[in-house]
Amino acid sequence: MISYATLGSNNRQAAKTFYDAVLQLLGMKASYADDDFVGYGPDAPDAKTQLWICKPYNGLDASAGNGSMLALEAATRAQVDAAHAAALAQGGRSEGAPGLREAYGPNFYAAYFRDLDGNKLALVCRSPA
Repeated sequence: MISYATLGSNNRQAAKTFYDAVLQLLGMKASYADDDFVGYGPDAPDAKTQLWICKPYNGLDASAGNGSMLALEAATRAQVDAAHAAALAQGGRSEGAPGLREAYGPNFYAAYFRDLDGNKLALVCRSPA
């Protein structure tokens, strides 16, 4: 299974402001931050960092992968709605408003957005309410 994910950013400080606003709505917080990296994990004691935002290791500009997307799990549909709204309020672009996507299952409630660097993310809740 996946241990962690990394998203590239050309402006780590702006990305931290963006992700702080979005991920706190999903119960995640920055567990590490310096000039080059910010790491997020569940807001719980001894939680492991699961998402890293950083400048690419090779020193080149970050770019979004064509066909790449990171899906983040939400406990409720309200979390999907709130996190999507926060992403847009922080300068992200909508790639799909919150709603049911019945083609992916009877309770697949999701929203899609791009962050400040163009990385595509999904917010997904699979519970019936």
